[in-house]
Formats: sequence, C-alpha cells, structure tokens
Amino acid sequence: MTTAPARPWALLAELTHVCPLHCGYCSNPLELTRRSSELSTEQWTDLMRQAGGFGVVHTHLSGGEPLLRRDLEQIVTSAETAGIYTQLVTSGVGLDRARLSALVSAGLRSVQLSVQHADPHASDRIAGRRSFAEKQEAATLVRAAGLPLGLNVVLHRENLDAVDALIELGLSWGVDRIELANTQFYGWGLLNRTALLPSRDQLARARDAVDRWRERLTPGGPDLVWVVPDYFDGVAKPCMGGWGAVSLTVTPDGTVLPCPAAASLPGLDPPNIRDHPLAWIWDHSPAFSRYRGTDWMAEPCRGCSRRDEDFGGCRCQAYALTGDAARTDPACRLSPDHALVRALADDITDEGPAIRRRTPGSLGVG
Repeated sequence: MTTAPARPWALLAELTHVCPLHCGYCSNPLELTRRSSELSTEQWTDLMRQAGGFGVVHTHLSGGEPLLRRDLEQIVTSAETAGIYTQLVTSGVGLDRARLSALVSAGLRSVQLSVQHADPHASDRIAGRRSFAEKQEAATLVRAAGLPLGLNVVLHRENLDAVDALIELGLSWGVDRIELANTQFYGWGLLNRTALLPSRDQLARARDAVDRWRERLTPGGPDLVWVVPDYFDGVAKPCMGGWGAVSLTVTPDGTVLPCPAAASLPGLDPPNIRDHPLAWIWDHSPAFSRYRGTDWMAEPCRGCSRRDEDFGGCRCQAYALTGDAARTDPACRLSPDHALVRALADDITDEGPAIRRRTPGSLGVG
C-alpha cells in the first residue's frame, strides 16, 4: 500500500505578478500572469480555507507586489481564520500608515521587506525606479506597529561589495532578521545571469563579512542568514526541503506548483486550484509525485549518501542547465555536468551586459 505523503506546512501565495519595481534578478517567469487571469477574492479565500484544513500553518503573501491587490486585507483575514500565520513579502512601495493599520486589523503577523542596496541611489537603480525612501518609511511604520520585520536582500554583482553597509542598514532600521540571499537563476534572473554573476573574490569577501558580523552580533540581536550561491560551492541545495515535501506554491492564476520555478519544466502539466481540491493536488497529482522522494533518481544520485539530504538538488536548475529535469543538479560537484556551472563561475568579466527588465504596463497596468 502506498503511504500518503506528509502534509505541507508552508504556502507561498503569489497573489499577483504586477510590481512597481523592475529588478533584473526577479525569479518570476518571463511569461507573467495578467491581472484579468488572477484568482478572485473568493477563490483565494477558499484556498486559504483548504490550506488551513490541510495542515498549512504559514503563508508568505507575495507577488509581484501583493499590496496592489485591493482585497489583500480580506485574503489576510481568510488565512488568519484558517489558522495560518501570515507574512507579507513586499517592496514597501504603497505601504502607508492606513494600509498597514488595516492589514494588522485583518490579522497580519509579520512583514518581510526587500531592499536592493544600502545606498539609496544604487538601490533605486537596481530596482528600476525610485523606491528606497518608501522602503525606509515602510520599515519605520512596521516597527511602530510592533510587527516582526525581516529584511531581504538578493545579492549579485552589483551589491555584494555592500554587505557590511546592508547589515548596518538592517540594524539601523531595527529589523529582527536579515536574509542575504545570493541570486537564484530562474525567470528574469536566468535571463540576466551573465550580468548578475559575481566573481569568486566578491563572494569570498562577502562571506567573510557575514562571518565577522555573526561574531559581533550579540545574543538576541537580529538573525543573520546567508543563503549560499548555487554555482560556486559545489554543493546542491535541497529543492524546497524536497520536491512536494514541505511546501507548495500557488501562482496568481491558481496554478499549484511544488516550487516557485516549476512552471518552467516541460511536460509537468501542473494542476490548478480552480479544477482540483488542494488535498488531491498534493496527494495524487502527477506534477507533485514526479520527483518526490528518491525512487526517481538515476546515478550518481541514486547511490549517493546525501540523496536524502539534498534530493539531487534543484529540478528546475537541472533543466535550465542540461535540458533534463531528472539529471543531477549541476551545482553538485559529483554531477557529470558540474563543468557547466564551474565554467560559468570562472568566466566572469569585469563588466557584464546591461540588465534586461520587463517594461511598465506589460501586465495591462500603467
């Protein structure tokens, strides 16, 4: 008898792909969901009801920019009613005092704020529009409201040398957590990979800076998280804690995925919440079963002692680099394709090509 998979505890709810920023490292797909195709308020409410009854206890309300959903407060309330802890993942653009107060009243529990650089002008340039001042004001409002506040920084060639200043910025804003996440190359990030890839020296300096700060920070200070890069360490990271193991992603149009980038995989045929209950999608859909566990693995993963730790690495990265989602993630030094990422990491020029960005209005909005 087949054992049912353990229930997920985390949900990434991508409420919209519309965003006021135009970051070149964005992991959202190149084919973005138009507003006319987004789930309705009632559909998101029903999804949260199903997720809570199914065992989900934590959701990131993300996008794009979730603040652009006028019904965000209703979605927060539906998650809170279902017993799900809500974290708003936001650029901070549009988060004024009245909106934050309404979200807190609706049940919002915490905020994760993105920033692109510690220098305002550099941050605005990377974001593709003026936004640093609004981020700073948003941080002030969140702290005044008493909500836990995390700072998220996606690291790449243009800001890795500013790690010290970014940590100091987080401390000055009074954040509870600073996540320094090296770019993952999906979506727009993959399109701009050559422009974003840092040098090994840059990474080494940044890693040393993080180590020094960890020694300096006192107990009870902010958590300092360093998300290791994919192409440089020779170690594959587990895909979302394992494919279809602990979390799921729901895109703006209701497509349900085992990880945020899985829509890029050919032939996956991911299910949609409009067509199937969440429990069936998790337990029975071929998309969630395909790379779950270890039985699907070929060598060298099948015989590797780390197969239950890294699960062969990222399926989306394996496909992006080799054209075969079932191959060992080339980020792993044991992969027969590891030379692909080693060549990318070693072939860094002093100046990369210009960043390509989606254009304002590409989703039917100005």
